[in-house]
Amino acid sequence: MVGCVIVHNGKIIGEGYTSPYGGPHAEVNAINSVKDKNLLPKAILYVLLEPCSHYGKTPPCADLIVEHKIPEVVIGIKDPHDKVAGKGIQKLEAAGCKVTVGVLEKECREHLKRFLTFQEKKRPYIILKWAETQDGFIAPDPKLRKSTPEPFWITNPYSKQQVHQWRSQEQAILVGNQTVLEDNPKLTTRDWSGKNPVRVVLDRDLRIDSTFHVMDQTVKTLILTQVDDATRYCEGIVYEIIDFSKAIASQICHVLYQHSITSIIIEGGSRTLQTFINENLWDEARIFKGETFFGSGLPAPKLYGRLVGEQSILTDTLSVFTND
Repeated sequence: MVGCVIVHNGKIIGEGYTSPYGGPHAEVNAINSVKDKNLLPKAILYVLLEPCSHYGKTPPCADLIVEHKIPEVVIGIKDPHDKVAGKGIQKLEAAGCKVTVGVLEKECREHLKRFLTFQEKKRPYIILKWAETQDGFIAPDPKLRKSTPEPFWITNPYSKQQVHQWRSQEQAILVGNQTVLEDNPKLTTRDWSGKNPVRVVLDRDLRIDSTFHVMDQTVKTLILTQVDDATRYCEGIVYEIIDFSKAIASQICHVLYQHSITSIIIEGGSRTLQTFINENLWDEARIFKGETFFGSGLPAPKLYGRLVGEQSILTDTLSVFTND
């Protein structure tokens, strides 16, 4: 979300942030929060992102700023959206407003990284996530599994809760069909309060049937497949065709962009994660290391990135990497 504050004589007199989709923008909420509107012609408005200049779900914020005769606006970064892209700044300057751009630009870009990745790279912000054992395995030898598909936990319950919090913060979550067939995950935010992400599943030959949790229609679910036969599709599920004989990560990104998905967590399995790594289509990786040893099993993906953070969650270690 974009944030905005309005300052008069060194004192904050108004503040606001973006409402849920379709609601007022940060500038509107900030202006509306000012009790004495007579102060606005002598105030400075600070905002992370360039005020919009077009009619969308809401009227242009630049027009509202001009209407209230706010004389100075300080902007973190220009809006790369093709409907804005400097037009908001032009409108403000044409009305006689003093505009400063690029203040705390690095911090603003970090805060708005999902939006900016979607606008500039035409794909979602991609977070890779997995848990591995002390000896480097992401899944156990098949003989260690029970006959009924269910998760084989490597990390402790607190790490699991952390993952559910992350799910509530991103728009979508993606797994390959092998993860579904072996673990039968729900891919929801059961251990945290928040919205469930859109479920995205790679299922080349439609091996996943209606008995699996991801097909229960409780959450919007998108299946990526090569099967172009609607008679085999389950009701209530969205299907998209991709070519599995070619590099698939870029195709997935294209489909997700078409569905306006701005961020996604790639949760597995190892082959799916490695595909995104090999195509260099990832922004952040969050890797748990539990205290478990498997001895044999499915090796964890191989990733090279910049370690930016590490923390202990009781017996687990969480390492965060960025793709610089």
